[in-house]
Amino acid sequence: MDLRRAVDLFVSQTGHWTASRWVQPAGPAGTRGDLTHGLVQRIADRAADAEGEPRRPVPRLVADPALTDQLRVVAADLIAAAPPEDVSAAAVADVETVRAALS
Repeated sequence: MDLRRAVDLFVSQTGHWTASRWVQPAGPAGTRGDLTHGLVQRIADRAADAEGEPRRPVPRLVADPALTDQLRVVAADLIAAAPPEDVSAAAVADVETVRAALS
């Protein structure tokens, strides 16, 4: 599976969630929002590495439903950077792992 498809599936699963669903616990990582924000940060870090840029913190927006938009943006950045296959595969695996944890 490619990263764009993995993100589309993630957004299909979570894109309609209300704020109250995002704040539900997701294990030791905190809330579903916390878990997803961590995913967004990891994808952004991979994109920065692939672009030869410094890593920067991704802001945590007030509205957790915006996390799916943030994920789409950082995934598009990573795809545009054309990283090595192992980096793309790791990003896909990360998205799928978090998606499964949110089920």
